[in-house]
Amino acid sequence: MENLEIMLKEKILILDGAMGTMLQASGLKPGECPELFGVSNPQVLGEIHYEYIEAGADIIQTNTFGANKFKLAEYGLQDKVKEINAEAVRIAKEKARGKALVAASIGPTGRILKPIGDVSFDDLYEAFKEQVTTCEAAGADLLSIETMTDVGEMRAALIAARYNTRLPVIAHMTFEKDGRTMMGTDPLTALVILEALQPLAIGANCSGGALQLLPMIEELNRYTSVFLSVEPNAGLPTLVDGQTIFPDTPEEMAEYALLLRDAGANIIGGCCGTTPQHIKAMAQVVKGLAPIKREKKKFFAFASRTRHVLIGAPYPLAFIGERINPTARKKLAADIKEGHMKMVVEEAKKQVMSGAPMLDVNMGVPGIDEKEAMKKAVLAIQAVVDVPVSIDSTNPEAIEEGLKNFVGRALINSTTGEEKHLANILPLAKKYGAAVLGLCLDENGIPSTAEGRLEIGRKIYQKAKSCGLRDEDIYLDSLVKTASAEQAEVMETIKGLSLIKKELGAGTVLGVSNVSHGLPGREILNSTFLAMAWAAGLDLPIMNPFDERMMDVTRAAGVLLNRDANCAKFIEVYKDIKKNEAGDKGRIRHQVCLECNIPEILSQGEKKEASVKIAENIPELKEPENNSILQLISQAVLEGNMSMIDGLLDEALNDKIEPMTIVNEGLIPGIEKAGELYDKKEYFLPQLMMAADTMKHAFSRLKPLLKEDASETKGTVVLATVEGDIHDIGKNIVALMLENYGFKVVDLGKDVKAETIVEAAASEKADIVGLSALMTTTMPRMQEVIELLREKGLSCKVMVGGAVLTQEYADSIGADGYSDDARSAVLLAQRLLNIGGFSTIV
Repeated sequence: MENLEIMLKEKILILDGAMGTMLQASGLKPGECPELFGVSNPQVLGEIHYEYIEAGADIIQTNTFGANKFKLAEYGLQDKVKEINAEAVRIAKEKARGKALVAASIGPTGRILKPIGDVSFDDLYEAFKEQVTTCEAAGADLLSIETMTDVGEMRAALIAARYNTRLPVIAHMTFEKDGRTMMGTDPLTALVILEALQPLAIGANCSGGALQLLPMIEELNRYTSVFLSVEPNAGLPTLVDGQTIFPDTPEEMAEYALLLRDAGANIIGGCCGTTPQHIKAMAQVVKGLAPIKREKKKFFAFASRTRHVLIGAPYPLAFIGERINPTARKKLAADIKEGHMKMVVEEAKKQVMSGAPMLDVNMGVPGIDEKEAMKKAVLAIQAVVDVPVSIDSTNPEAIEEGLKNFVGRALINSTTGEEKHLANILPLAKKYGAAVLGLCLDENGIPSTAEGRLEIGRKIYQKAKSCGLRDEDIYLDSLVKTASAEQAEVMETIKGLSLIKKELGAGTVLGVSNVSHGLPGREILNSTFLAMAWAAGLDLPIMNPFDERMMDVTRAAGVLLNRDANCAKFIEVYKDIKKNEAGDKGRIRHQVCLECNIPEILSQGEKKEASVKIAENIPELKEPENNSILQLISQAVLEGNMSMIDGLLDEALNDKIEPMTIVNEGLIPGIEKAGELYDKKEYFLPQLMMAADTMKHAFSRLKPLLKEDASETKGTVVLATVEGDIHDIGKNIVALMLENYGFKVVDLGKDVKAETIVEAAASEKADIVGLSALMTTTMPRMQEVIELLREKGLSCKVMVGGAVLTQEYADSIGADGYSDDARSAVLLAQRLLNIGGFSTIV
C-alpha cells in the first residue's frame, strides 16, 4: 500500500473501463451470469484485460462485480463464490504480468439492510468477507468496491475488507441525478462515514456520466485530502435502432479526464459504455501530469444515513440529546427491560423535534441483555429519526452491536484512561469508523487539577493514535465536578477543557448538568456553566433539549461566537418574542425536563399552574391539537413507527372505531403525507419504505375486519423485470409501494419471458402491466411484451421504468406511461386508472 500511495502522489493512475460492455460484445447473452461467463471463457476475459492494459490502464479490475453469494444465488451458484473469484483473479493476474495492478471488483449484493430490508449487517459482512479474503488469497493487489447505492452496505463491505485483508481499498458510491444515492446519502455525508474507515481512496462511479460526477469530486476535494477516485459512464445510454449507444466519445471522455484531475481526482477510469478506446484517450491526455497539490485537511463530523453534523468552528454549535438514558427513570427502564422501545422511540422523536442534532443512546438497565437491547434501540431509533448517535455503554459487546446496526458514523461514549478499557474500546472505534470519547480519569479517579486531567487525556489521545485513530476520531471529557460538593474544582473543568483544545486539538465533550446536582435553581447554574464552556472551546455538550434555558444559551452563544451566520437561527426563534417572555418560557420549560415532567418540589397548585402554562405558551411541547387516536395512527405511518402501530390499532378498535374509518382517516393520510415529503426531498427512500411497511402491516391486521366490498383493490398490476435482466431492487420497491396504495400486485420476478408476462396479464385480468429493465440490452424486450399484449387483444395499460429508460423511449415503444422512481410509479398507476389517490379505500 505504501508504494501505491507514493504512485498516487506522483501521477494520475488510470483504471480500466467497462467489463459488462466488453463481455456483451464478446458473446455474453442477456440473463447469463457475467462472472461465470468470464471464467468459462478465460481467453475472452483475458483478452479484455489485455486490451485495457495496452490502452494504458494502470489498474485492471477483475470480473467479480457480482461474485458474492447473494448475487450468485440468483443463478444457483452460491456455492461457487471461492471458485469463481479465485479463477477471475488468476486470469487478470496472468494478463497483468507486472504491467498493471489487479483490483478485485466488489459489487452490491442486491439486498437491503434492516430495518428497511431483510438482511443484517452480519449477513452482508460475512458475504463480503468470503469474497475479499478469496480475492486476496488469489493474489489481488487491491480491492475496488463499486456502484454502492446504500452507504450502509458500503460500510459493511469496507469493514469486511479492512478487517480481514491487508489490501488497500477504493470505495466508490453511485449517485442519482439529484446528487444523492438511491437511499438518500449525499457526497459529504458519505465522505464523513467512509473516510473514518480509512480506505485508500473514496469516490464515485457509474451514475450519469462525467458531467454529473464532476461537481461531486469538487465537493469531496473541498473537505478531504484522502485520495479521490472516479469512474464515470460514457454518458447516459440511449437505444438507437435496437443498439445501445453511449453518447460520450473517447475524445469527450479525455476532456472530462482533465477536468476531473483539476477537481482533485487521483484515480480516473470508466464505467458503463467505456471501452479500451476511451481509456486510451484518457490515459494519453493525463500522461505526465501530476495530481493537483492538496493541503492536508481534517474535519470533525458525525453522520446518519442522510445527514451529517459538522463539529467546531465555523459550523453551527451542536450538542447531544441526553434523554435516552434509564438512570433514575423507572418508566423508561421498564420500557427497555420489556423490549418494547416505545418510550425510547418517543424520546428520540421529541428530542429531534426540539432541536437535538445528535442523540445519546444508553441501555444500562440491570438484569437485561444489554447487547440485544442496544441493537433493538438503534434499529428502532433509525426507523423514526435520521440523526447521528452516541452509543453510551461500558459494555464492549453492547457497543459493538450498536455500531454494527447504526448506518452512519457514531460516537462511542466512552472509555477512560484505564488500560483495560482502552484495550477494549479503541479497536471498536477503529474497526467501525466511530469516534471515541475518553473520560479524563483512570484507576486513581478524577484528578483535582486541570493539568492532571490533561495528562490522562494525553494518554488516551496517544493510545488512540497508536491504535490507528485520527485526530478527528478523538474526543475528551475533562469531567464536571458538582458545585455542591467540590466547588473549588468546578473551574478546573473549564480550564482542563481549554488545555485539551490548545495542546491536543481533540474534540471536547461535557455532561454539563452534573455541575448543579444537589442545588436549587439548577437551570441557572447549568446554563451559566454551559455559556462558560462554550466560550472555552466546548464542542459537544450532552444536555437536555427540553431545557429551554440551555437552548437559549446555546442559540445566543451561536451568535456571539460567530457560529450562527447572519444570526439567522437566533432571529428565526426569537423574532416574535415579547419582553421578558424568554425568561418565563425558560423557567417553565425547565419544569418539564425532569422525570414525570413536573418536579416534586412544586406544590400541587404550582404543578397545575405550570401545566396550564406549558399547554398555552409552549407550542413545541404540547400535543398536536385534536390529537385523536386516528391522528396518532396517521403519525405512526408517517414515521414508519412499527413499534407503536399495533397498540394504536388496538386502542382504536377498542374505542369502537370502524376499521374502514381507521383506514381512510388514519392510515391513508399518513402514507400520503410520506409521499408528499418524498416528493419535496424532505423524505428519502428509507423513510418512504418504512412508512410503506408500517402501512402494509397495519392494513394486514385490519383487512379481515373490513366488509367484503370494502376490501376490494384499486386494480391489479402484473410486475416483471424483462427477459435477460436480473436486476430487481427497484421493481421490488415499486411492488411494495403499489401494494400499500391499494393495488393487487402480481410480481413475476426477474428475467421473465414476454409470453409468461402476457399469460399472467390474461389470467389475472390485469389492469396494468409494469415492466422494468436496468440494462440497455434488455430494453427491447419491453417492446416485445407490448406488441404481444396487443396481438392477444389485451387492453391493459403498460407502464415502464428503470435507470436506463426515458420518457422518449417509453413513448417510442408504445408504453402508456413511464416513471423514474417508486413514488412516481404509484401516481402513474393511479392516473392510468383514473384514481384520485386514496379516495375511499386501500
